Order: sequence, then structure tokens, then C-alpha cells
Amino acid sequence: MTDTAILATGSWRELASPKTLGACTVLAGGVALYATNEFLTISLMPSAVGDIGGQRFYAWVTTVYLVGSVMAATTVHSVLMRLGPRWAYLSALSVFGLGSLGCAAAPNMEMLLVGRTVQGAAGGLLAGLGYAVINTALPNSLWTKASALVSAMWGVGTLLGPAAGGLFAQYSSWRWAFGALVVMTATMSLLVPLALPGRRDTTVSMAEGRVRIPVWSLLLLGGAALLVSVAGIPRHAWATAVLVAAGFALVAVFLVVDRRLSASVLPPSAFGKGPLKWIYLTLGALMAATMVDMYVPMFGQRLAHLSPVVAGFLSAGLAIGWTVGEISSASLTRHHVIVRTVAVAPLVMATGLTIAALTQHEDASPAFVALWAVGLVISGAGIGVAWPHLSAWAMSKVDDPAEGPAAAAAINTVQVISAAFGAALAGVVVNLTDVGDATAARWLFVSFAVLAALAAVASTRSGRPAVRTVG
Repeated sequence: MTDTAILATGSWRELASPKTLGACTVLAGGVALYATNEFLTISLMPSAVGDIGGQRFYAWVTTVYLVGSVMAATTVHSVLMRLGPRWAYLSALSVFGLGSLGCAAAPNMEMLLVGRTVQGAAGGLLAGLGYAVINTALPNSLWTKASALVSAMWGVGTLLGPAAGGLFAQYSSWRWAFGALVVMTATMSLLVPLALPGRRDTTVSMAEGRVRIPVWSLLLLGGAALLVSVAGIPRHAWATAVLVAAGFALVAVFLVVDRRLSASVLPPSAFGKGPLKWIYLTLGALMAATMVDMYVPMFGQRLAHLSPVVAGFLSAGLAIGWTVGEISSASLTRHHVIVRTVAVAPLVMATGLTIAALTQHEDASPAFVALWAVGLVISGAGIGVAWPHLSAWAMSKVDDPAEGPAAAAAINTVQVISAAFGAALAGVVVNLTDVGDATAARWLFVSFAVLAALAAVASTRSGRPAVRTVG
């Protein structure tokens, strides 16, 4: 493929055709449910804690959700092969609805944590199926645009989650936020039988249908997510450092173990000479950097004295940039333009986060808040312009085309474990630097700007061609 090559990609109209519209709605809707629910509690929890207590478990509301998501994400490929798209989705939606109902009815924080764990497990499966079913249910000419649509739902989630949580919190109706998720889940369940096939194509071999659940990988990644998620809780720097180091050590062990297992999470190509490992690294670093958005509502209220609703909408800046960046970038067709866009995307994100860092001031004026919002939009655009191409590359740049479904399913595993590490890093930075003024906010955005910039090392290598096996 030369630099002047034009890629054969389907149009947005083709993606929205009657043949694929139902499937795309379900795929995107599942990710939207997961992402919205992840960010919902950012602005909702102060009201919930005031109602049912449990201040000491505040951080665990996000922790158990992310840990459940990480563990479930490792099972996506095997669940899809065993149940097929329709029943995989119906099972995940049913469990997600039950978890949401449990959260809405929780009489105390302990029961709320149980509901959040169930939500996280089902949500991790839903988010992973969004990418995995693209690979199996849509032609490869639509992969880039379908990936843009599905991953844009993360932008929608970062918009709707904090904003909706702030709105429900404003009117002291936090339980209804989870009740709304129950209604949305039930509505989507009605569409699944009409939009998705009951089983994969009959040409799929029986061996593929007996794919086993990667138990060891599941336990290792779940343990890593748990360690890094609670790393921000201790007040002593040494305890935090030990927990973070232990989390990274478990990830390293996971990579060694997963490479040797027949039932693995990552496809073999991720450990080869091709670009897949760089694609996953870029996806992971960019996703981790978005978790800076967790603290935007809090700092918006503290530094700029914004109301919960307005602070929630401030965090939507990243979502807006993400969504606009994805939709525009997914229409690119020239290969050299796509490769260069992906290569510079982390630097664009780092620029936006740097602007946000420079605008953190106590009693911030409307002008500084506006610049902060611009920085968040630029940050979102950085990840948005790269994500659809990285997702499509992950499905296609494998050494063996048969690895495509596993490579697609692994996108979400990388995404949720990176989100867990990003959330942990954000908590660590804020807890270690927070003295009640703008210091913690500045350190937070600077740290994540550095993280995004470092991703450029991987993004420049992601556009390389795959090394195909000959056999």
C-alpha cells in the first residue's frame, strides 16, 4: 500500500441502511449504557452518600465497577463464541438491568456496592461485545465507521453521565438515575432479537464454539485492577506506591501467562513483530488519559464555584471533542493521512490537557472556565481522531486473519484495564497533592498531559503493516 492509496470504506449511509441499522443501534447502545453508568456516579455520589451514608466506601463505588468490568471483559470472546451475538447481548443486558435495579433500591452503601459490582460485570461484557460483534456481523469495509460509532458512545457517556448525575443530584433524586438505566436496558433488550442473529455464521468451526474462558488471565487482570483502584485510598505515599507497583507487576505476569495459555485474552499477534501491540498500547494510553475527566466536576465546583449541573456539563467538553473528532476522522480515506493523523493524535491530546492545566485557578473567572472547556475539547479531539482507525487496525492487522474476532474482543479488555489504571492514577495524584487549592488540579492535568504525550511513541508505530503468516 502506497502513501497515495485510497482505502475502500463504506459510507455512513451504508452503515445506517436497514440491513445494519438495528445491529449498530444495539452495539452502540450497549457501550453507551456502560460508559454513561461509569461516569454517572461522579456527580451523583455526594447525594447518595448524604442519603444512605457510607462515606468511607466512596472510592469503592468506582473501584468495584471497574474491577467487575475488567474481569468480564476477558470473557467476551468465549461468551460470544458459546452463545452467539443475540443471547450474549440478552444475557448481559438482563444482568445489567438487575444490577441497576439493585442500585436504585439499595438501602445502604454495602448493597449499592453489590449492585455496582453486578453492573460492572455486565457492562464490561456489553462494552466488549460492541467491538467483537463488529468483526463478526459487519463487512470489513464498515469496520472503521462502525468503530467510530461505537467508541463515540464513550464520548456520549462522558457527556450524559456527569450531566445526568448532576441533574438528578440537583433535585435529590439519585435513585431515579439508576431507575432510568433499568428502563433503557429493558428497551434495548426488545430490539436485540430483531437486530442480531442467534448464532454465528455456520461456517464457524466447532472448535471456535468451544473457546474456553481464560480464568487465569481473568484473575490476574481483576487483581491488578483492584490493586490500582484502591491505590489512591491510603494517605501514605509509600502505601500508594506499593499498591501501584503491585498492580503493574500483576499486569506483567498476565502478559507472560496469557502468551502461554491456549485460552488467552490477547491474540498471538499481540506478542509478535507486527503493529498490534503498539495499537493496543496507544489505545490504552489514550483511554487512561481520558480518566482525568473524573475530577472535572469536583474541581469545577471547588475552583469556579459552578453548580453540580454546570460542572457536569463542563466535563462534557472532552466528550464533545471525542465525538466530533471521531465522526470527522472516520471519513478519511487516504492511507498516509490516516497514519499521520493517528501518529500525532496523542500530542493533540497532550496539548489540550496542558491548556487545561494552565487554566486551573482559585475563584476562576468565566474566561478561565471557557479556556478550560476549550482545552477539554481539544483533549477529546486528540483521542477521537485516532480511535476509529486504531480499533479497525486492531481487527485487521493480525498475523492470521482467524485472530480477528479475538483481536476485536481484546480492544475492550485493553480499554477497561487502562481506564482502571487511569482512574487510579488520577486518584493517586489528587490525594497526594490536594491541599485545598488549585494545586491538585494543576498536577492532575500536567501528569495526564505527560501520559498522553508518551503515547506518541506507540502511535507512530501503529500504522505499520501486519506480518501475515504463510501456511
